[in-house]
Amino acid sequence: MSSPTADVSVRIAWADDAPAIAALQLRTWPEMYADILPPEAFPAGPDSVAAATEAWRSNLAKPPDARNRALVALERNRVVGFAITSPASDPDCDPVVDAELMDLTIESSERGKGHGSRLLQAAVDTMKADRFTRSVLWAVASDDALRAFLIDAGWAPDTAHRELDLDGEGTTLVKQIRLHTQFS
Repeated sequence: MSSPTADVSVRIAWADDAPAIAALQLRTWPEMYADILPPEAFPAGPDSVAAATEAWRSNLAKPPDARNRALVALERNRVVGFAITSPASDPDCDPVVDAELMDLTIESSERGKGHGSRLLQAAVDTMKADRFTRSVLWAVASDDALRAFLIDAGWAPDTAHRELDLDGEGTTLVKQIRLHTQFS
């Protein structure tokens, strides 16, 4: 007799997923970036949820490029993570063959259950299907957990790094490093 398996999956996001993705994003980003951004940097309140939902719905319904993809990790029918892929926009990348994994977010209570691995593999498979041969991802320099996860999955840091000025005044700076992987 076999034991029951979890009802988990990953699929391309639909416009109807916009409220769940927006809520997940607004819930997880303050946790993920608490060490580097002040609390007031994160949108809060019903207006923020509505604005984020509309932004997601618009982007999912009509992406700016046919190769922009959003994927969702599901536990039954509940969105527990999302990933965003697109052509790479860095000046040293070729957007015809280089993709960017722009985001990989998993609900904090769902980490360690395989959702991140499934989502990352689905994102890689999607980028390969879009005929990309390489992908890059910008990670916060202090995010050791994400970096270790990606390195374990075959990604590696390259020599690129940047510092983002989030408020335009030089008071909220985020240091990032770039990781990359080649597709076989």
